[in-house]
Amino acid sequence: MTRRHITGFSNPTVKAVRALREKKHRKQQRRFLAEGLRLLTDARESGRLPELLLMAEGRDAHPLLDALERAVEAAGGEVVEMPAEILAKVTGKDNPQAVAGVFAEFDTDLAAIDRAAAPIWLVAHAMRDPGNLGTMLRTGDAVGAGGLILVDDCADPFSVEAVRASMGAVFTQRIALARWEEFLPWLRGGEGQLIAASLREAQPYRGAPYKAPCFVMVGNESRGLPEDYEMACDLRVTMPMMGRADSLNAAVAAAVLAYEVLARLDSGR
Repeated sequence: MTRRHITGFSNPTVKAVRALREKKHRKQQRRFLAEGLRLLTDARESGRLPELLLMAEGRDAHPLLDALERAVEAAGGEVVEMPAEILAKVTGKDNPQAVAGVFAEFDTDLAAIDRAAAPIWLVAHAMRDPGNLGTMLRTGDAVGAGGLILVDDCADPFSVEAVRASMGAVFTQRIALARWEEFLPWLRGGEGQLIAASLREAQPYRGAPYKAPCFVMVGNESRGLPEDYEMACDLRVTMPMMGRADSLNAAVAAAVLAYEVLARLDSGR
């Protein structure tokens, strides 16, 4: 297959891909940008391939890159080469990695989630930091969670920052977007235990009676969860703060809870 070569910053493809760094353009195109051979290899191994593969000229050869190129071309995608300085313009990084890809956004419909597919699911309410969101995706992958459900107005999981922070987990975890008034009836329509870190009628998180499928919910970084959201949970747990800090970072709290849930569920099998 003949590959296209781009030599100028004003090329329409460069402009279109660079625009994906902004949420409004991602929504218009229903596409998102990911960069780096490791991340794109994770995508390929998870059955996700970019529609457009961008590569820097003069890059070092690598068998994983060769495999990625072949897979993209076999799937009917396009491979484009460009100078490293143009790829830097596309990704917004002074030292870009040698490869980036444009992916079609995934189905984020809550109805597409199969709650029985995994014992643990992560839920984030009004999370605004894309780095925290990406970290939660990475945590979900680490604990074998089914995915991440974003409730109400969260950061975009397909932003460059969130995708980068996920370390490839954006391709292994199911992602769903929902309003609270949609999520709660969906959850109550089948099996599922909703838990949250809280100080309201809470019990110690160690040894709490977790049940699968367990939905671990954390709130906004600065405000936490609304009281009515917490009271709707099946289980509220508290984690001890030994120092002056009165709370953990939201993504860290999700990781601590998820690993405790995993340990308890494993011990009960």
